[in-house]
Amino acid sequence: MNRAAIVGCLLGTAVGDALGLPYENLTHRRAQRLLGEPDVYRLVFGRGLVSDDTEHSCLVAQAMVLAGNDEAAFTSYLGRQMRRWFWALPTTAGMATLRAGLKLSLGMKPTRSGVFSAGNGPAMRSAILGVAIEDVSQLRSWVSISTRITHTDPKADYAAFAVALAAHDAAAGKLGAGTDFVVRLRESLRDEGANELIELVERVVGSVQRGESTREFGISLGLERGVTGYCYHTVPVALHAAFRYQGDMRRGVPEVIRCGGDTDFDGRDRRRGPRC
Repeated sequence: MNRAAIVGCLLGTAVGDALGLPYENLTHRRAQRLLGEPDVYRLVFGRGLVSDDTEHSCLVAQAMVLAGNDEAAFTSYLGRQMRRWFWALPTTAGMATLRAGLKLSLGMKPTRSGVFSAGNGPAMRSAILGVAIEDVSQLRSWVSISTRITHTDPKADYAAFAVALAAHDAAAGKLGAGTDFVVRLRESLRDEGANELIELVERVVGSVQRGESTREFGISLGLERGVTGYCYHTVPVALHAAFRYQGDMRRGVPEVIRCGGDTDFDGRDRRRGPRC
């Protein structure tokens, strides 16, 4: 287990979350006019605040620590953590995640608490799984467990695994330009339903090879007014920044925030999130 990668993943999530939160649901032009460049914390007097993105990553990390390598225990612990999080009355969560939290609170098992949604909630908490789990087959299984607790649409599962696999490769120092990543993603996601995501990732790789910025790539997906909370919008944009900037957070994170829309990646859990 790469402890440095785990700590870095959690800190990176918190930093990106806090930088992007003030820009939530603003278009690029309006964000520039109201707030300026996303290069410092701007929420409250130069301070930042994290949202459920960071909180959920921490919940997943805690569940892994408690469960060890026991898959059933991981399911149980993560369901329990999500229920307690719901009891804290979160203010920034998506509707699907809140509905799942309510179902857990009413005694429903975590294997049956999810709702049909392709929001990006599962993707936002899957990177920590990628840096902590070395075996890719185990990673595939645990990402599915984490996803199904809140989201049952297969798209949410495929997208969450793509993020986890990218984090896994980055922690191992083999993220590269993305070409090999597409091959490994296709090998792991053998379901025919995953073809749409794989095609999107192929578009990501092609865009990076052409030297396009992440914002330019987002516009090519029709996201001129900002990235939505739909996982097939959010995840390709995030992967583009990962491949293009290769761990350079000072350049990559602001570039994603400049895309506008769901800038803190908190996942509004709608099929086609806010066009703003």
